[in-house]
Amino acid sequence: MSVSSLTMPKSSTNNHLTSTRILVVDDHDKSRESMADILRHAGYVVDCCASAVAALPVVERQPPDAIISDLQMPGMSGLDFLRTLRKTDAGVPVVLVTAYATIASAVEAMRFGAFDYIEKPFSADQLESVILRSLKSAEQEPVVQACPASELNVNMIGSSSAMRTLRARIAQIAPTQETVLVSGESGTGKELVARSIHAVSAHCAGALVSLNCPALSAQLMESELFGHERGAFTSADAPRVGRFELADGGTIFLDEVTEIELPLQAKLLRVLQERSFERVGSSTTQHVDVRVLASTNRDLQQEVNKGNFREDLYYRLAVVPLHIPPLRERREDIDELVEYFVGQAAQRLKRAPQSMDSSARDLLQNYDWPGNVRELENLMTRAAVLNDTATVSADHLRPWFIHHKNTEPSVISTENVPIGLSLEDMERKMIVATLDHYNGHRAKTAQALGIGVRTLSGKLRAYGYAPRAKSLKAA
Repeated sequence: MSVSSLTMPKSSTNNHLTSTRILVVDDHDKSRESMADILRHAGYVVDCCASAVAALPVVERQPPDAIISDLQMPGMSGLDFLRTLRKTDAGVPVVLVTAYATIASAVEAMRFGAFDYIEKPFSADQLESVILRSLKSAEQEPVVQACPASELNVNMIGSSSAMRTLRARIAQIAPTQETVLVSGESGTGKELVARSIHAVSAHCAGALVSLNCPALSAQLMESELFGHERGAFTSADAPRVGRFELADGGTIFLDEVTEIELPLQAKLLRVLQERSFERVGSSTTQHVDVRVLASTNRDLQQEVNKGNFREDLYYRLAVVPLHIPPLRERREDIDELVEYFVGQAAQRLKRAPQSMDSSARDLLQNYDWPGNVRELENLMTRAAVLNDTATVSADHLRPWFIHHKNTEPSVISTENVPIGLSLEDMERKMIVATLDHYNGHRAKTAQALGIGVRTLSGKLRAYGYAPRAKSLKAA
């Protein structure tokens, strides 16, 4: 891959720990240097190798946190590099860089354990995003045993009856071929459950391909799901393989499936019924063998009643429903989770684990955790990074709580609303006030207002609250 020009993102910030190391492997000097510059600008420590052969002793000497490697290289290819790493049990997530012509090889590489691939040309944001996802995935390892397995071994922290029941349900569901709808509030671990189901299913030898539905517009969503041909729309300057095609022989996970708009829901229904589809701009039918998992943080039956979701699609998705309880309904797991997250943070920071005193533990037990396990994990990480004492107290934690006991939206009085205020201005005031109440948290704001995250983002852009980031591409 050659890079003719590349501009760094103006708004990029160093949000990652400087101890996180990425290894870039590419025989093209400009390509290697460009990727390294992007990742260093994002806050990572980056090492570079001009060949896979040179990279092997680097990995053996000091395994990096993630590797990004070109697929086509002289001598040892990226695929051979990946095979060698897996033989040595190096559990480092590997992201491959590929051109469209080598997509099939990239898909094959994912079956050998590659985390993902990134297709040329790509933007700086795309590179940062795939690396960040690979690092998050690595933090969850080992979540489940590799296929095949006679017994489900899900590392879901918690010995409460709710968690024991959940693990038992997963063990029942995983070996089947049925479509599963995982429901639960944001932050409860729906993606972890999906990975657990895939790992011991009949499709475990194939890839688990995820799609974050709220992140894409309607046009991009169709292309991401089904792929497109060159010239299918204005920016389609090359063919693209969709997520269903990539997941052939494996599992596709549709995260927050309620964000898919109604016109596209009909096409998704056909895939669930027939396991076939056409790429955008093509009349050739593609057939796939794929298991479908989906998740939602809403009451899908209510969305059907409101007319926001097709009833026939709901019944196709909810063949086997699986609900994840919120953290406030399994408070007896909090101490175990705290110990686990504190240990994980200490390992990343190369420090001794902190302890929570009785005041901190009381505070954690009495909090309602609207952000669930993810909020608890973030809080423990924040405490480890920002607090240098061996023991953490409630006074240390309290300023970092985003939410408080009263998590319901404040009532906005209409007494002082000027007569004649337009409905558009009233809507704007309501949206902005709700966003302020939730401290800028868009998912919670959208849920409180009864709209989708994508709809909320569109309105905020119209108000000037979310300027579009410039696309930065590597040629």
